[in-house]
Amino acid sequence: MRLSLPLTLGLLLLAAVAPAAAQEGTALSPRVLDEAALPGVMAKAVDRFIVPGYRNLSRTTADLAESSAALCETPSAATLEETRSTFSEVVRTWSTIEIVRLGPALEQNRFERFLFYPDRKSTGLKQVQVILSKRDERATQAESLKAKSVAVQGLGALEYVLYGTGAETLASKDGGFRCRYAMAISQNLAATAGELLAAWEKPDGIQSAWKAPGPGNPLFRDNKEAATELLGVLVHSVEMIKDQRLRPFYDGAIDGKPDKGRPKLAIYWRSGNTMASIAANLRGLQTLFNIAGMENLLPADSRSIAGSVNFLFKALISAADRVEGPIDAALADDKRRSRLDFITLNTADLLDRLNRDFGGAIGLGAGFSFADGD
Repeated sequence: MRLSLPLTLGLLLLAAVAPAAAQEGTALSPRVLDEAALPGVMAKAVDRFIVPGYRNLSRTTADLAESSAALCETPSAATLEETRSTFSEVVRTWSTIEIVRLGPALEQNRFERFLFYPDRKSTGLKQVQVILSKRDERATQAESLKAKSVAVQGLGALEYVLYGTGAETLASKDGGFRCRYAMAISQNLAATAGELLAAWEKPDGIQSAWKAPGPGNPLFRDNKEAATELLGVLVHSVEMIKDQRLRPFYDGAIDGKPDKGRPKLAIYWRSGNTMASIAANLRGLQTLFNIAGMENLLPADSRSIAGSVNFLFKALISAADRVEGPIDAALADDKRRSRLDFITLNTADLLDRLNRDFGGAIGLGAGFSFADGD
């Protein structure tokens, strides 16, 4: 009976947004991209979402570097708690902007240096544990750490240092080495955030390519290619949430039998930031969708699709916010598990709304497949 609540909610939600898609599906007018609206939408995506997002990331990572330095200088329960709190803020800030997984984020392995995930074979964990057990001093300097594996220099590594086995030593002088390693990771995160911000702020760099699609553009030869990239950010990110962030630790019911869940496969499970991160991913996507004015790409008779998309975003964010606390505790609670069922069901629907309904309505073609690169 546990599934009755999420399934009922899901069916109600699907019923609420289905009429809009059905209405657009029956439209006979040809679906073509609004060429005049696209450059303005791309410019707002850059100026109002991407650049501010990286500015926030640069600010919070600088705060993290400062708080970790204070922890090393004056180790105590209070300074450890402050560093952990700042870490959680960086997780939320990163989760908001990590959806822009393209351009500068893919260069020089910046994305993996910031977050090595999924770590399917516990490669990163094992390497971090070796550094801690051997007290490898090369990991305590930002420059030499940067030359090491990407698996030992990002948020996953830092989470283990701050929350994993032996982390309690950080509150005393016994945790000196561990703290210096944490500080080096924090400094590397701040440096990487600064690189990402600088790349997007450069007037003649990637932001110029986003704002002016055309024959001489190195990224987008026309507006359709630019629209594909922008909508692809949303589609690929919702796929990521569904397949990489939810499915590894929870599948819902299988053949009518409840899935007990696998909490230790969830991202940020040690720090209790699993659902806060997923909620931030969804907030980032909704913010990008609205602040860029993507609704303006839709024909006048298809604007209700944007309402359907926003309805789903709002419902999913609300549900994610209410799966509070450590993920293992959430999986042991029927009410919070029902919310996870709801999120799982409706994330799949959101993906369909964006890929099929929105993509088709703006002229990318019904059934447009980003995965195939069409």
